[in-house]
Amino acid sequence: MDVDDPSPRVGADPPRIRRLEESVVNRIAAGEVIQRPSSAVKELVENSLDAGASTVSVTVKDGGLKLIQVSDDGHGIRFEDLPILCERHTTSKLSAYEDLQTIKSMGFRGEALASMTYVGHVTVTTITEGQLHGYRVSYKDGVMENEPKPCAAVKGTQVMVENLFYNMVARRKTLQNSNDDYPKIVDFISRFAVHHINVNFSCRKHGANRADVHSASTSSRLDAIRNVYGASVVRDLMEIEVSDENAGDAVFKMDGYISNANYVAKKITMILFINDRLVDCTSLKRAIEFVYSATLPQASKPFIYMSINLPPEHIDVNIHPTKKEVSLLNQERIIEIIKNTIEEKLRSSNTTRIFQTQAVNPSALTHANMQKEKGTEVKMSSGMKSQKIPVSQMVRTDPRDPSGRLHTYWHGQSSNHEKKSDLVSVRNVVRSRRNPKDACDLSSRHELLTEVDSNCHPGLLSIVKNCTYVGLADEVFALIQHNTRLYLVNVVNVSKELMYQQALCRFGNFNAIQLSEPAPLRELLLMALKDDVLMGDENDEEKLEIAEVNSEILKENAEMINEYFSIHIDKDGNLTRLPVVLDQYTPDTDRLPEFLLNMGNDVTWDDEKECFRTAAAAIGNFYALHPPILPNPSGSGIQLYKKNKDCMASGEHVDNTDEDDIDQELLAEAETAWSQREWIIQHVLFPSMRLFLKPPKSMATDGTFVQVASLEKLYKIFERC
Repeated sequence: MDVDDPSPRVGADPPRIRRLEESVVNRIAAGEVIQRPSSAVKELVENSLDAGASTVSVTVKDGGLKLIQVSDDGHGIRFEDLPILCERHTTSKLSAYEDLQTIKSMGFRGEALASMTYVGHVTVTTITEGQLHGYRVSYKDGVMENEPKPCAAVKGTQVMVENLFYNMVARRKTLQNSNDDYPKIVDFISRFAVHHINVNFSCRKHGANRADVHSASTSSRLDAIRNVYGASVVRDLMEIEVSDENAGDAVFKMDGYISNANYVAKKITMILFINDRLVDCTSLKRAIEFVYSATLPQASKPFIYMSINLPPEHIDVNIHPTKKEVSLLNQERIIEIIKNTIEEKLRSSNTTRIFQTQAVNPSALTHANMQKEKGTEVKMSSGMKSQKIPVSQMVRTDPRDPSGRLHTYWHGQSSNHEKKSDLVSVRNVVRSRRNPKDACDLSSRHELLTEVDSNCHPGLLSIVKNCTYVGLADEVFALIQHNTRLYLVNVVNVSKELMYQQALCRFGNFNAIQLSEPAPLRELLLMALKDDVLMGDENDEEKLEIAEVNSEILKENAEMINEYFSIHIDKDGNLTRLPVVLDQYTPDTDRLPEFLLNMGNDVTWDDEKECFRTAAAAIGNFYALHPPILPNPSGSGIQLYKKNKDCMASGEHVDNTDEDDIDQELLAEAETAWSQREWIIQHVLFPSMRLFLKPPKSMATDGTFVQVASLEKLYKIFERC
């Protein structure tokens, strides 16, 4: 037998079948569920939506290979569930196989988080309603690496996945061009934002100033599409609805928006949700493309958004490892009905085509005509005979030549009226578009940003960029270390300046915080006036008059502050939305009345640049990390929470701090407020300072940064000892 012959020997024993180790099985399964970083993001976002979140924030570094961070404000995870959170097939969505027949949640297998722990390093931070603090725990290979550690946390859950596919060399090499997967992540978040209109979504690269997806909750699907895909897409959309409730074997409803014949795009955009689950359906996509091929030019593709609702028992959701496909009962019949409905809708709407026109500068036309006449005179003077051009060849080849344009056949009105109508149309277009990019091009805003850059202190900038957070020194100051020196930093001052600069940087491009209930401006302003010690001598009628005046000022400028700063005031004078100045941070609403009073009194409305400066300053003061209104309960501060107010009023000091004598509810509220502030300072403020803050020169002399120790000087002191 030839030694190079690879064929098995006759009579050789067959290879033995071995049981794989559990770790190998889990890693193989993880590779199927988490195929790429975008798969992990999709699973985590769906978990957030299942948790009832109203805000979902996604941060990605190096296309998701270095870092994926998904934060939400959902109901959180119970402390007793943390030990089994990342084990395979542990879930809160179902308990028996029969539950799959009526499943409504997007997750159900309990494999996603487990799979991530086998191919990456997973850290979970969570807090449930009513808890005084949250818990943080790390996972590896499906189990906790250590016991959950108490920590300050904001409502909901934050899942952080680092070094994805660190132990899968081949997979990591195929994804080495890390930017390839980030567009897929943005596309996923955009699709979720269009469908879940009651949820605020944001997606950004780690360290980026601006989010690539920033959607605020809205009551209109078209507004959601406009926010994500732009006004040019919404302009060419038609609403479509299908209902087939008569057939008992195929009950379904479909609603959505499809593009008309005027829409032009090189790539199809199809957003399909079936029972609120983002899925793909190749056969439905092909059927729709076939219908549009008879309407659109060959190189153009449609925009489709569809939401299909069927009884849960008519859907099999358990047919794909990543759940991106489902199987439908009577699928062919459903596709045929949708196809026929789209075809009929296009046929009825295709009687006209709309082409976007552009105004022509009359001076350019006159110049072109003069040039044409001059050229004709030169030709005639040289004795050359003009050659007659056949009608079939009379086409315009010079873009400056107006012949052949419709404008040459228009007998317009007076020039003054044309100029006026052009201005009106331009203003209407600008108002209708509300494009954040246009707002960002304002010269006043650029001048303010230039002032920030030119006034930046280079020494303090180096300290801020390279400092290490040590801890809080007291209610106002925090300790940081830079090289061999220790500094006290005024948290209120630096946060106020950071928020001011962020208000200018995110100008016209804010995410929004939706208030649970509209807040009347007049009542909030009255609250601020009653709390203002400077207004103590004013009577109630004068305070009411001041509140009315400020309320009218804010309502008159509501359109502007909504467009530029995302502060929305409805027609009834109610505040409904506030801007997100820093991600994962919500301002103290106890200071909201004072903020509105400052907006009415301190903003210079009649000068554009000063208006932007003073409005950003008011926002910076409101969002700054002031100490909570409730006193700090640590140390002797607990005496302020005694139920016996007589002793406090008489100035007597009582050492007894019996729990029965303390207002436990108020004390718990104060402890939560102070611990959350400390967590935000460490995990939100200082990381954001390193990225965004440009400290002004005044901070070097006004006590914002104070050096308290130097290693070199300490050595000299020790040498003397």
